[in-house]
Amino acid sequence: MIERINRLIAEIESLKAVSLEEVEQLRLKYLSKKGLVPVLFDDFKGVPVEMKREVGQLLNDLKNRANNKIEALKSGFSQDAKASSANLDLSRPAANFQPGTRHPLAIVRTQIIDIFARIGFTVAEGPEIEDDWHNFSALNFTADHPARDMQDTFFIATNPDILLRTHTSSVQIRTMETTKPPIRMIFPGRVFRNEAISARAHCIFHQVEGLYIDRQVSFADLKQTLMYFAKEMFGENTKIRLRPSYFPFTEPSGEMDVSCNICGGEGCNICKYTGWVEILGCGMVDPNALENCGIDSQTYTGFAFGMGIERITMLKYQIRDLRLFFENDVRFLNQFRGAI
Repeated sequence: MIERINRLIAEIESLKAVSLEEVEQLRLKYLSKKGLVPVLFDDFKGVPVEMKREVGQLLNDLKNRANNKIEALKSGFSQDAKASSANLDLSRPAANFQPGTRHPLAIVRTQIIDIFARIGFTVAEGPEIEDDWHNFSALNFTADHPARDMQDTFFIATNPDILLRTHTSSVQIRTMETTKPPIRMIFPGRVFRNEAISARAHCIFHQVEGLYIDRQVSFADLKQTLMYFAKEMFGENTKIRLRPSYFPFTEPSGEMDVSCNICGGEGCNICKYTGWVEILGCGMVDPNALENCGIDSQTYTGFAFGMGIERITMLKYQIRDLRLFFENDVRFLNQFRGAI
């Protein structure tokens, strides 16, 4: 018993710790209810009577040494903490943490949604993996249309009827199939086309399409809606022009240009020295597309439009290479800190 006590005294005297947490672990090991020191006190009951005086004194000495050692270790860390606080310079500037920033495409997507929300458009979304009906057939794409070719569209190899959607017009079809007019919605989302990646094109990009169906909707309604959008997005002095075009699911169809906000219409490399930049396609919804979705084309008319978020963003922030949107270069992204 005396040997055990002396061995434990030597062990306790040599204790060291590198943190308060480690000191607490030592206290539990030696002084807790089931610690090494209390266990020796429990064993004291078996000590012969003639040795109890000597062993009892050693046990009390052991307990005192253990308590003193633990307190000394604690005190050392407390003094270190006080010294650290005393040396703290409260006048020093705080650490320069760099918070994250929204991606420019997300910024512009939100702006587009907010602009159309102010005139009553709500948001709907749909699947990125689509079937032929919703992506092509219901939108009047003929069986031999070039968009159905493998060089333009990503088809699923095991099922040629399944593909990655090439536009968010597929969500328009799903909406018209399940919603009775009047319909006033926009459809933001990611789309995919089999294109070579360059400064002006990518195999992945983002669109926002819009759809308005009601009684007596006219092309004049479409023009006024797009004029409102252009002025809200690019500024009150923005002008628009509509040029005839062709899309299978609208008739008549058009493409809309806005006056170049980089050169003010004077001509630059962005607008190819024309003073105009194309930003979207539009038109009146083809009656066949309405009938394909169970909407009476004799009662209802409507217009649709679609724009690429990348193109709007490039024009708004004067970005010359579309690939920057997908490279996650923090030097590029940090330029949009605080952008609205």
